[in-house]
Amino acid sequence: MGDPKRRRKKYEGPRHPWQLDQLEAELKLVGEYGLRNKRELWRLKSMLSKIRGIARALLGMTEEERRERQMEYLKMLVKLGLLREDATIDDVLDLDVKDLLERRLQTIVYRKGLAKTIHQARQMIVHGHILMGERRVTVPGYLVKRGEEASISYAPKSPFNEPEHPALTGGRA
Repeated sequence: MGDPKRRRKKYEGPRHPWQLDQLEAELKLVGEYGLRNKRELWRLKSMLSKIRGIARALLGMTEEERRERQMEYLKMLVKLGLLREDATIDDVLDLDVKDLLERRLQTIVYRKGLAKTIHQARQMIVHGHILMGERRVTVPGYLVKRGEEASISYAPKSPFNEPEHPALTGGRA
């Protein structure tokens, strides 16, 4: 079972960690999406690798065995917001790490205009100013499902509910 105090790694680092083009691409994504460190990016890359691995395994099954499992798997990915309703298993293989980065709570808060910058969105989430429905979520890396996206708002007691808040008006009060 393992020791509950020892956390297991949820990511796989790069195979060749010192390739310049890979370092630059990772650094660009970390800056663009406001990630804390490259481990957050590696965690999503590992998750994407598992998603695509399941799709490849489905392609290797016989037709009758594959049909039912494929529909369930595609429904799950549509519910997560990674695919469209009419997607096929080939669309799963075309997924990119940017697709997962776009589903993070931090990115969605920024894209909805609740925060001025991606870094401010992270801070607002960590400090508890963001609600999803009735729940306060303090994890910027939370993957938002398609149905939860409309329920993202400020917490009722948050000072960001006031439109004249200095952080929202650009420092002019």
